[in-house]
Parts: sequence; C-alpha cells; structure tokens
Amino acid sequence: MQKLQQQDARLYSTFRLPATLHEVLLCRSIDELSHAEWSQPPLLLGEGSNSIFLSDIQRPVLRFIADSVTEQHSEDGILLHVEAGHNWHSLVTYAVQQGWWGIENLALIPGSVGAAPVQNIGAYGVELTDSCVYVDFFHWQSKKVQRLSKAECVFGYRDSIFKQALDGKGVIVAVGLQLQTFGKPKLSYRGLDHLPADCSVQEVYQAVIAVRQSKLPDPQQLSNCGSFFKNPVLTANQFGELQRLHPDVPAYPQHNGQIKTAAAWLIEQSGFKGLRFGDIGCYDKQPLVLVNYGEGTPLQLETWMKQIITTVQQRFGIQLEPEVRMLYER
Repeated sequence: MQKLQQQDARLYSTFRLPATLHEVLLCRSIDELSHAEWSQPPLLLGEGSNSIFLSDIQRPVLRFIADSVTEQHSEDGILLHVEAGHNWHSLVTYAVQQGWWGIENLALIPGSVGAAPVQNIGAYGVELTDSCVYVDFFHWQSKKVQRLSKAECVFGYRDSIFKQALDGKGVIVAVGLQLQTFGKPKLSYRGLDHLPADCSVQEVYQAVIAVRQSKLPDPQQLSNCGSFFKNPVLTANQFGELQRLHPDVPAYPQHNGQIKTAAAWLIEQSGFKGLRFGDIGCYDKQPLVLVNYGEGTPLQLETWMKQIITTVQQRFGIQLEPEVRMLYER
C-alpha cells in the first residue's frame, strides 16, 4: 500500500479548496486491505468529484484504486464485475461501444465505480439501482468481503446502506452490473425527448453528454462538484400546495406517489443564478452547481450554502439538503 504524506487537498477534490491531507493511502488489492491496521477507520475517497475538504484532515484518507473489469455473458445479457477504482464514465463508454444497454443515461457522471452505489447515482430517469445486481463490501472488523444484493443495499434517492448502517464500517471494493444486449431507451427528460423511440444506445449516450456539457462546467476548467443540492422529494399534498402558489414549478412523479421537484428551479427563482460570494458562486448556466472561481475558501462556501438554504426555505418552505460530501475536522 502506497503512503503519501502532507498532500494538498486541491489535488483530491474537484472543488479545490485549500487544505492539507496528513496521509493518503493508495490501495490496489483486497489483500492489501486485509493486512492494513487502523488506529481509526480511514476516510474513504474516490476521485474527489463529490467531496469537498473544509479543513485539514489528520485521519488517513484511503483510495481503493483497483480497477479491473470482468464479463460474464448469458442469454439474459452481460454481468459486469467492476472493481471500485474504475472510472465510471469510462465504464459507461465501454458498455456503449459494445452496444450494451442500461447505464447510457448515466454518461459523463464524474467519479469512480465504487462511489456510485454510495449515493445511488442517477440522471435523466435512470439510477444505479436499475442495473446493480450486487455490491462487494470489505468490512474493517472482520477483514472479509461481503456480497450485498441490490435489496440489501437499500437504495433510495441519493441514498443507500453505505451512507447509513455501513457508514464507516468498511469500503466498497467491487460492483456487479447487469446490462442488456437489447434495450428500450428512456427518453422522458428534456434534452433526450427529441430522440426517436427506436434510437440506438450510442445516440442516447451522445445526447446525454451534449445536454450535460451544455449546462455543466468542466471541473478541469472551473472547479466544482456537480449538483450541490439534492432535488427535494415532496408528498402529493406538499407539492399540490407548492404548485398552487407557483404553477410553473417542475414536477417529476415518483413510483411511490411522491413528487420530485427541481432544486435548480428553486435556487434560480430565489435569485442566486450567476451570483457569487467572494470566489464561490452559482454557475450562470445551472444554479444547482456551486463553483469555485479560483480562490474560494471554506468560510465563503459555508456562508453561501447557508444563505441559499435559508432563502429557499423562507420563500418556498422547502429545506434543501446538500448532495456533496463536506469533509472536515474541528
């Protein structure tokens, strides 16, 4: 296991706030995990595309970077066993190149495969849970790998058992995904609805990338962690009252009768689109994305975030919740 000392946190988070990581550990196998000893559980990190460091971190930061992919073909499709360190978008690209259906709507989501189950990544009407068969989880205490079925992962909207009961208990080392050689495209979201019902998986993939690139900043050009807040999920009664006061509020009905609305719309209607506080602000093409214009600080980010939450709460009666991981030691 490779150990790196006194690392600049800006190298490990696409939001790039100034901080120091005391020790970063790069692990390449389950064998290395099984021989590791911790005085306290390490802080887990994928590619840093959904994590923001708000202070120096003394705890060891662990990155599991094994990235192999194995395929099992059957009449039902293709089962991919993907180690956690594999880049998610690279996996989607590979699947699309093979003509396999299931994760094309999740193209261009940054980060690693191991991070995907933690918050059940989703976009354009598709979530990881739709194709996930199992997740392999290494427990710190037993030093053994447990295979959790999709049901055992307790996937929800940007939620899973890995953010709840298993938080801090171990690390995801692999994910099993079931893909199909024939599929039906999911085109209900704006930006995809112009495609024909018989479009190819490549066409869906390309359309998703075009939509994302049109409204989301490239983290390599402008520091950000993508969508900063979760989209609020309301009961039918709550949404009905909101819609009565604001008839043009977006609505995305859920399977359980609840209705998801757009945090971006709430933030824009509250006047934050394109505004900034110091070097932290809301992206001018997508206010749900908070950006660091170069010299942002943790204090600026926390102040801006609280101002957005407070204003949206006062105007709409909705409490926004961050989607990103904010990591700190006080």
